[in-house]
Parts: sequence; structure tokens; C-alpha cells
Amino acid sequence: MAEGGLEEWLPLFQIFLDSAAADGDASLWLRNHRRSGQHPTTAFLSLLLSAAPSLHLPSAIFLQTLPQSLQSRVLSFLAVHHRLFPRSRLRSLAARVLDYSGPALGPAFWARKAAQHLLDSVSFSTPVPSSGEENDDGIYALPEWLKDPVFASDPLLTWLPIAPGLLPKTTDRSISIAVETQAMDLVTDREDARESSGSATYSSPLPPPLTTKIVLSPRLIERVLSLKENLLASEAPAEVIRLAELIRQLCSESGNGSHLAILDLLEPWETLDETASLLLSSLSGEHVLNFTGWHAHLLCSILLPKFLFLQQPPSRLLLSSTIQFCRLHPVAAVEALLFPLALRKEGLNAALCDVLARVVKECLHPVHASSACQRLLSANAMDRNPVLLARHRESIRDEVVWTESMFVLFQHILNQKVSLPPDSVDCLASAIDEKASEFSGSLKFGNLMLCFVTKCDGALKHKTLLEKAAGRTQTFVTKSILSKLNVM
Repeated sequence: MAEGGLEEWLPLFQIFLDSAAADGDASLWLRNHRRSGQHPTTAFLSLLLSAAPSLHLPSAIFLQTLPQSLQSRVLSFLAVHHRLFPRSRLRSLAARVLDYSGPALGPAFWARKAAQHLLDSVSFSTPVPSSGEENDDGIYALPEWLKDPVFASDPLLTWLPIAPGLLPKTTDRSISIAVETQAMDLVTDREDARESSGSATYSSPLPPPLTTKIVLSPRLIERVLSLKENLLASEAPAEVIRLAELIRQLCSESGNGSHLAILDLLEPWETLDETASLLLSSLSGEHVLNFTGWHAHLLCSILLPKFLFLQQPPSRLLLSSTIQFCRLHPVAAVEALLFPLALRKEGLNAALCDVLARVVKECLHPVHASSACQRLLSANAMDRNPVLLARHRESIRDEVVWTESMFVLFQHILNQKVSLPPDSVDCLASAIDEKASEFSGSLKFGNLMLCFVTKCDGALKHKTLLEKAAGRTQTFVTKSILSKLNVM
């Protein structure tokens, strides 16, 4: 354990757990925290990297013994304030989290994404000399293993921390092959983790098998249809709560795997907004079922169908119920609301854009929003895997449909100071170039371009491409875009 013990750091961890503005409050706490010996930032990082073996992780560091949600917040803070910490040690910390091959669903998924965001932050930023107050000897010095002649003569993937001890003792081309192989192993772990067979420790969303049809018994179908009839006819809150308890019992008796078929047959989205809201809160409340993906399945069977074909703004009750649910279950919000609506065949419309903009602003942490954008823009459709009922699968596509409302949504995301990873910046720049001619007269498209070149640090490397795209537009913001590009 790091010098000073854990007790002195408890107020800081309490900030990460309770504060609504954890990044700022934690930074202020560290600035005001005085201690002898190491500077607080270095001491805190030493604590996170200190050995803390557990039964499940014999070689674990202290960070890995914390709850996954707390790991995500700490890693997010380190990504935002990475300039205050030794870059090499931040890389090592992120690599330890990414190298863990355990379950990658639910909170663990977001901890991994936060670690990836931290690794991107320290890999693509320029180090600045630390101030006198925060000066640590050799804080930005290369780690000893990077001074190895192997790396000095032929550096490969310098952003990826692979210790020389893991490499074969040879100087021929097999060294390069070994490095590339180990790098691919780490990438494969991160990309394929969501498909692993490990079980999550809480109810995390898992896409329903769209090709496998669950066959319910005739007796069970009869009970579900009876409940459906009563539910559609019910208006009294007490009666809806009673029916919700019967639905919960029915799903519990049928077991995990059949509950989604029951919800599909029940068609709860056909109820009034008041009934749907009460049903959602009752089924996700105190006696929630511990089924894999339960919250995402509730969202995709009760609320998502109401939005999927929406053309007008939703009722105030429906919107408030959605926001309240998504605040409590942001992972389900991404998988069962954001992805399906963003992938609609008709594309995003203005009403749905407003809904998703509020979900991003009020329900998602910036790191989670960044990860969602990365998966949404990915060329690999398997990175998305939206959670929805099989009957609604034909209503969505495998990739984003670019509409004016989608441009508005991404502009909103950028205005929320969501930092996009480099591959997402590349994809968004390519989409802007591809759609410039089609939306040459669209002010919404022009506003997204202006926001992109103003707020995205990574836009600089696409300067030539963006200048050509801007030249194909004809709006009153075109000159502003070109002016911004000329000073980059």
C-alpha cells in the first residue's frame, strides 16, 4: 500500500462516489491536500498502482480492487487531468485495466472504456513541463524499459507499454513479430470482450438472440395474453402496480431467457404513457429481477417502440420517465435507446434528436458518451449490437443514417465537451467529407462542421479534407469554417 495508508485518501474516494462534479472537486481536493514526501498527485497514482492481491486477481493493483463504477470515475478523472501525472505511469495503469481478461459487461465495460480513453489521452497529447509546485524528478522521463536497445533501434507501437522482459531474447525480425502479436492480443481482448462468455456481476444489457426464437408453452402464453388484456384495459395506478407484480412473478418463474419473449408477447408499449411509465418504474424498482440485460430489455420493450416510429415530440410524462430511467441505467440507455434510434432506417428526426440530446446531456458521463460515439461511428457493426425486440430489427440499419438531425445531435455532443477518441474523429471527418455535396445548403450541416473544426483537437490532421468539404458548401457559416481552418 502507498505511503500514508488508505485513510488519508478516503475523502477523495468519497468525492468520486458522491460528487455531481467529481472531476473538478477531486482536482481541488488534490490541490489543497498537503503531505510530506511525495506530491499528492504522484502519491495518489502510487496508491492506485500499489500491489493489492485478491482471490480473483492474485497480481492485482489497488485500483482493480475498487468497484467497477468507481474505477471508471477515477480513470475518467485521470484522463481529464492527465497533464498533472507522470505519463508513463498513467500508461501502465491504463494497460493493467485493459489487460485484465475478466468479464467485460456492465460496469466492467465502462471501466475498460475509461481506461482506453486515458490511454488515448496520454498517447495523443503533448507533454507540458510541470510547474514548480508539481515538479517531480523525472516525471516525464522515459521508463527504463523504453531505453532498451531493442526499442531504440526499431521502435514499434511506442504508445503501447510492453516491457522488454516479455520479448524473446533475440535481435532479429522475430522481435517485431512478437511485439505485434502481443499488441494484437491486447486489442483482441478489448474488442471481443463484449462477446466473452463471462457472466456480469449485475444486470447488464446483452443483445437478445435475434435468430433464436424462444418457444413458450401454451399455458404460459395463455397467462401472458390474459395479463396483456388486463394491462391494456387498466388505468388505475394500483391496478397497474398489481399487474406489474404478476408480470415480474411470471418472468421469474419462466427463468432467464424467456422473459424477453414474455415482454414481447405482452406488448407493453401499446399502453398509455401513464401506464407505461408506472409499469417501467414498478418492474425496475425495489424487487428487480437479476436477469442478464433486464433493464435494457425493459427499455426496449416498454419505451423504445414508442419512440421508434415517433414523428411528433413525445409527451412530457413519457420524456421525463425516459430521462429518469436512463439516469439510473446509462448502459441500458446506450444499448436499448441511443443505438436503435440512431440506426433507424428513416434516420433521426427532430423529435428524436431532442430526446437523445437530453439523454446524452443528463444521463451519460462524458467518457460514456465518448465511448458510445466511438461504437456508433465504428465501421464494424458488431461494435454496436443494439438491444431491441426481433420484430423491430427490420426497422434499423447496421450503420448510421446521416440526416440533418443526426448532424445536430453530434453538434450537441461536441458542445457538451465530449472528447472523441482519434478513430471517431477520423470517422466523423470522413462522414463530413462524404456528405458535404449532398447537404451543401444545409445550415445544420454547416454548424456541425464549424463546431467540429472549433472543438475537436484531432480535426487539425484533416485540415485539407475539411477545406475541400467546406468549399462544397453554400451557407453563411462557410466563410467562418474556412477562416477557422486557415488559422489551424
